[in-house]
Amino acid sequence: MPEINSLLAFAFIALGMVLTPGPNMVYLISRSICQGRAAGLISLGGVALGFVFYMLCAAFGITAIVMAVPYAYDALRFGGALYLLYLAWQAIKPGGRSPFQVKDLPKDSPRKLFMMGFLTNLLNPKIAVMYLSLLPQFISPDHGSVLVQSLALGFTQIVISVTVNAMIAIAAGSIAAFLASRPTWLVVQRWLMGMVLTGLAMRMAMEARR
Repeated sequence: MPEINSLLAFAFIALGMVLTPGPNMVYLISRSICQGRAAGLISLGGVALGFVFYMLCAAFGITAIVMAVPYAYDALRFGGALYLLYLAWQAIKPGGRSPFQVKDLPKDSPRKLFMMGFLTNLLNPKIAVMYLSLLPQFISPDHGSVLVQSLALGFTQIVISVTVNAMIAIAAGSIAAFLASRPTWLVVQRWLMGMVLTGLAMRMAMEARR
């Protein structure tokens, strides 16, 4: 097991990352509002599976192969950036709607909700970078199996991310009701979300491969 100080430090970083707006948060909010909390939580299950996939890849060294092949990483990086730009355009386009704004959407099946949550997380290369670059900094070979330490840190991140995202999904309806009664705040929120997503997309696209 990793040292308790290393585990706590990693947990703090994981908390900061999950509180940063991103495609996972936007998707979970939209599904929770459009189809109910249960749909948001089912989608969260898919997101969690994406975390497990990346964690296992990092723990067994597979992610290192992806990061070592320029075209594989670049394809994932630019795909994620384009997806963020799409979400930003949906927020700020004429007649666009806020992720917190209630709207009618076709009800997706539980299977589709789960798979979309999974794919949304897989299209975020920051998750792969996080596991590849952060995990080694909190692992000490002197404290037992490197694989066990990697899995312990990975599961810590997953528990924190799932817990925080579940709270967001459950509270999405209340936040939507608050914004619906304040139209000005709704417009500000849309543009703020659009700018944040655009900034994340540009940073992701221009960031040098590690």
